[in-house]
Amino acid sequence: MKTSPAFGQADLTNCERELIHLAGSVQPHGVLLAVREPSFEVVQASANVVELLRRQSGELLERPLRWLGGNLEDQVRVIAQQDDLDEPVPFRCRLSLGGSDAEFEGVVHRVPGQLLVVELEPLDTPPGGVAVLELDGDTLAQHLGRAVQRLSAASSIGTLSDAVVKCFREMTGYDRVMVYKFDPDGHGKIIAEARDPRLESLLGHHYPATDIPQRARELYIRNRVRLLVDVDYAAAGLVPRQVPGSAAELDMSMCTLRSMSPLHLQYLRNMGVTATLVVSLVREGQLWGLVACHHYSPYNLRFAVRAAADLLSEVIATRIAAIDNYAYAQVAIQVRRLEQRLIEATSTEGDWRLALLRNPRTLLQPLDATGAALFHDDEVLSTGEVPSTPQLRALQQWVQTTGGDRLFHCSAVERDNPSLASLTPTASGVIAVKLSADRPDYLMWFRKEQLLTVTWAGDPAKPMVANNPMELSPRRSFAAWSELVRGTALPWSGSELALARAIGASLIDIIVQVNAVRLLIAEHQLSKVRGTVGSSNEAVIVTDGHQRTLFANDAFLRLSGRTREALPDLAAVAGLFTQPQAAQRVFDALVSDCQPWRGEFEMAGTRPTPLSVRAEVVPARDGSVLGFILMFDDLTESKRALRAREHLEASLSQAAPSLAAFGSGSRENDELVSAILASASLAAMDIADGNMAPTVAPMLEELEVSTRRATTLYGRIRGFTQR
Repeated sequence: MKTSPAFGQADLTNCERELIHLAGSVQPHGVLLAVREPSFEVVQASANVVELLRRQSGELLERPLRWLGGNLEDQVRVIAQQDDLDEPVPFRCRLSLGGSDAEFEGVVHRVPGQLLVVELEPLDTPPGGVAVLELDGDTLAQHLGRAVQRLSAASSIGTLSDAVVKCFREMTGYDRVMVYKFDPDGHGKIIAEARDPRLESLLGHHYPATDIPQRARELYIRNRVRLLVDVDYAAAGLVPRQVPGSAAELDMSMCTLRSMSPLHLQYLRNMGVTATLVVSLVREGQLWGLVACHHYSPYNLRFAVRAAADLLSEVIATRIAAIDNYAYAQVAIQVRRLEQRLIEATSTEGDWRLALLRNPRTLLQPLDATGAALFHDDEVLSTGEVPSTPQLRALQQWVQTTGGDRLFHCSAVERDNPSLASLTPTASGVIAVKLSADRPDYLMWFRKEQLLTVTWAGDPAKPMVANNPMELSPRRSFAAWSELVRGTALPWSGSELALARAIGASLIDIIVQVNAVRLLIAEHQLSKVRGTVGSSNEAVIVTDGHQRTLFANDAFLRLSGRTREALPDLAAVAGLFTQPQAAQRVFDALVSDCQPWRGEFEMAGTRPTPLSVRAEVVPARDGSVLGFILMFDDLTESKRALRAREHLEASLSQAAPSLAAFGSGSRENDELVSAILASASLAAMDIADGNMAPTVAPMLEELEVSTRRATTLYGRIRGFTQR
């Protein structure tokens, strides 16, 4: 079993497991006091209390906070009354230093099962000290207002990222600001940059996943803003190192002053960077990317500016969600058009498969694919540039064993399965959607090999010298280094995967419809077709022209909680709903009007289930009606999304007076308040317009939480700046 190296004892072979949250020291521009509750006695203190508080750490231990004078203990006691103190809460206070009062700002958070942690930074910078950015309330509100408006107007990830770096650089003044986006393998790429013109550009450079160890990524999700004031700082250790009364070290995961790994500091020195601000961009609980700010001399930010950066990260994450979901909305439009064409082809030609593959552009262009193949009913049909049939069969067998239930994708078949290396020229990249629950039926798209030139920020494989990572690490040289990548295709984007999944779902729907018709016109194929329809996840009922039930599949029986025998006709089906008479009138109209019907019913039960109902009339050649096909979709998630949107709108209405109260007093503040609310409302509309029910409700709920958090952050900002 691999052990995790203690903080500061990792090397390049095990830095992934370094216990960076147990740093045991802080950056010296502030002090840390670990306090025992309820006595509020200091049990641990950083050694630099001598310089910043004019107290020896030894004489401070076991004394209450009030011993430091001023109103520190009063402020901390008020904050400590909160049950949820996992996230640091900022405050300002006064302390007595050598007979005179001095102002500090800081944060308090609680380490579960351990102590209350108080971090303090002096507001008065000593002569010759580090440059500190402090913005008054109106100026900060102006920056935030402009930023929120620019970010909310972005219609793509590219334009959003460009706006992010410009807004952050204007507000914070760092020499270089970058948006750093992670790919599915954890590698990073700089997709936007704003910099001092004297600096060389890093735009487009890639960084290997190993540059940011997994433990660091986890902390970036929890602690959204990380500040380094001076890369050459002398760390102030905790006294004592371990929590008194235990053998454990203080968990510093959420500490703003926590020391950084020596390997990371060396990494920054290798780049020539002195100070940094890193702001996390979190999407659906995952680390989507980072806003990385670099400075080439020591640099600090007041807490109000840090909180503003945190607020903007929430606005950015909300906009990313809206942009992504807008792409999904376009996916839905394309799928509906394709479905319509295939249904028309089925009715005129009797085979949707030929219509699907007849026009390569229709199938290939939306996914930027170079070829496609359909595996259906033991046949292989293809279009575009594809491997040979034996190679396709081998690929199908591999996907069947590794692809899971619905969607399989890769961008380097040769890397993932060397035995299929012969496919690389025409099918290095593959997306496969499964079309049947019990058969190896697939629709696959292919991308041929694409020779890529990847520009890395230094050779990612450069060896150490003298086995000393502090002397020369693999990242010592950050000159652009290009690598020709073979055997791979361009990676599939999230919207392309969503489109493939949606097309597959549409084809499953069409297959069910086609096979339901066959049940009426081809009794000799009944056994084979019944298996296809019966195993479908789509709830289906088929009746004859007199409304007598011919078939109800398992999905419908599960949905209704009835047996086939209990559903002899549509009258019995109508009795399943909360308004059976209205349902029966719809069914009767199918007979009299011979027109399809779309609408919603509610399935009766302890908790009624909303359903989307599609009723199709199947005509015979002589003009009579062979029967009817009814398909039911559970709308529970769609309704949940609607409720989530209504709840969000109510929350925004409730948040408006609070934000207005915070913002009153200047035109810039009022504009910022309006911008924050408008941004949330616009994001809500973009998200809900996507109509992707299983994802809309969680995203709206996440947006509500984000807006509430933005409200709190803005309140804190105003609290800091109104003096």
